[in-house]
Amino acid sequence: MSEMTSPHDDLVGAFQIEGEPVRGRIARLGPAIDTILRAHDYPEPVANLLGEACALAALVGSNLKFEGRLIVEARGSGPVRYVVADYDTNGGLRGYCRFEAEEVAAASTGFVRPGAKTLLGDGVFMMTVDQGPDMDRYQGMTAIEGETLALCAEQYFVQSEQTPTRVRLAVGQVDGVSRAGGVLIQYIAADETRGSTEDAWRRTQAFFETIGEDELVDPDLSSNQLLFNLFHEDGVRVFDPRMLAAVCRCSQERIESVLKSFEAVEREDMVEPDGKIHVTCEFCSRLYAVAPEALAGA
Repeated sequence: MSEMTSPHDDLVGAFQIEGEPVRGRIARLGPAIDTILRAHDYPEPVANLLGEACALAALVGSNLKFEGRLIVEARGSGPVRYVVADYDTNGGLRGYCRFEAEEVAAASTGFVRPGAKTLLGDGVFMMTVDQGPDMDRYQGMTAIEGETLALCAEQYFVQSEQTPTRVRLAVGQVDGVSRAGGVLIQYIAADETRGSTEDAWRRTQAFFETIGEDELVDPDLSSNQLLFNLFHEDGVRVFDPRMLAAVCRCSQERIESVLKSFEAVEREDMVEPDGKIHVTCEFCSRLYAVAPEALAGA
């Protein structure tokens, strides 16, 4: 665990604006995101993109009402070919990126930090709900249009769920330790009881726009205090948060199971001079060494 640990770290929780048609969730990541990013030697723009994806996965996934996983991913033709963040309903997070280092360096010149559109290029943004092997997956997607991952998510909710949504994400370092945070608010449509709610939604968005990236990664600012700072004029009800942690589901057994899916001839080509097959987990960078005889009979 990082020395820069705060009691406000690695939590995600829901909130409701009192008397207003707006609900939301807030996530604050400290040691969890630092562990995920330290597992890879990512350039800063790539690390920032993955940090945002993990915060977004926690925000959206924490709303699942059943056991399973929420996967946020984006694929494109840009310097970053692929980014994925995986949240399970026990609070586990993992993620990784595939990228071309030279292309990322070229895109990072200048004074403006490259965002999602610059890094990913033309492609698709997706969210997948996985309820386990006995249930069909649900996946929605939209084109990568916004310069930030937050804008991609907002577009996704409008197109896939017809739910007006605002998202703010931030990644940064405090005393050399990576941190991330995010806030999501959603509009509850008018009905006969509420009547028109558009003015309240516009008002809440105005407060939302004042969120600073530094606030989302500040280890000394709790989620409750941040929300109070934003919405104290109307009041905000905060529900019990859920803990988050960096968790990878890789194991020797899983790696061997994957290798057994290859033909014996293919596995022979994988054997290295020490007589073993070496596999590195893309998520946590753990290296596995598998003896061919462990796969005998497959």
